[in-house]
Amino acid sequence: MKTFCVSCTSVTTACALLESIPSLTGCIKSAPRFAEAYTPGRNICVDESLMKYKGRLGFKQYIPSKRSRNGVKVYKLCDSESGYTQAFRVYEGKDSSLDPPGCPEHMGTSGKIVWDLLFPLMNKGYHLYLDNFYTSVPLFKLLYCFDTAACGTVRKNRVGFPAQLVRTRLKRGETSALRQEELLAVKYRDKKDVYLLSTIHTERSVEVSVRGRVERIRKPVCIKAYNRHMSEVDLADQLLQPYQIMRKSRAWYKKVAIYLMQIATHNAFLLCKKANPGVTLSFLQFQLQVISGFLYQDAHAPRAVMGDRVGATHFIYKIPLLRANRNPKKDAGCVSRGGRGETQSFTAQNALDNPVCVLGTVSSYITLCVICDFFFFPFYFFSHSS
Repeated sequence: MKTFCVSCTSVTTACALLESIPSLTGCIKSAPRFAEAYTPGRNICVDESLMKYKGRLGFKQYIPSKRSRNGVKVYKLCDSESGYTQAFRVYEGKDSSLDPPGCPEHMGTSGKIVWDLLFPLMNKGYHLYLDNFYTSVPLFKLLYCFDTAACGTVRKNRVGFPAQLVRTRLKRGETSALRQEELLAVKYRDKKDVYLLSTIHTERSVEVSVRGRVERIRKPVCIKAYNRHMSEVDLADQLLQPYQIMRKSRAWYKKVAIYLMQIATHNAFLLCKKANPGVTLSFLQFQLQVISGFLYQDAHAPRAVMGDRVGATHFIYKIPLLRANRNPKKDAGCVSRGGRGETQSFTAQNALDNPVCVLGTVSSYITLCVICDFFFFPFYFFSHSS
């Protein structure tokens, strides 16, 4: 990260980004180091984040529910307990080819995204939480076959969702549910109808308190669990928001690279807290410690490499003016700034042994500005070269 550099002048797609920056290729595709450093808890979630970008870009997304609204979309697989980013994928446009290993060909784009992020964690008994962009009946049934239960809100017009449940009229606080083998479909009426699919929970309801009210209402346990485990991606974005290091730039790939650095910093902060549970450390303090660790720590400056110039024993001194030089020439640049020019003669000498430089006395007429006090000694810098 000390020598982190992103430069490309011919990048037009995210696929080209991966090819033009080899050091980020593996990290962007599967984030292998993130997965190696941490094992998530049982509950995980998939959601998208939006990296703010207002420039012209073919695959720029508009998501009104996000704070940035416009930008580059990043799909994330996160731990629901800590918010650790286990894997991510940058959205490459609708024409991008996505073919994750072992995924059926009939699976839609949203299902392939989930499969690509989740593939290393399949057959391990994880509970996955999704929003209505990814949730579908075929995906949940397929994940259940790979020992991965799932829960998520669903759109009522999804293929396979029971129409009987959609037509059911409910009052506020009421619940209706249908089950087919391992798959549970739930409709819950709050301020509006909420539809949900789950292969984790039963249709049981529990009493929950409502913020700002004294009374308690009954809510399906699946909806309560969904609200609890799906908020970590947004909370991670909120934690990063006060410390944004991105600046205005037309180069979108530079912003993506910096955003990935922020994700890595947030993950490192979570690992630090987990390794030191008794230490109270804020995210700001952690970032300051990381920055100080990257700064140059050596108390002594490195010795400069000697070139062809003469060493420090040679100094510039002024030759007294002759009577013929009593009237100095004027410098046009100095006069335009309100100053005056004086022509002086300088030479170099050896301060240790000889009164004159061993390479010979070299003199040159230069112009001295009495306002800016600026010299240029061509005889000293060029005549002493070997």
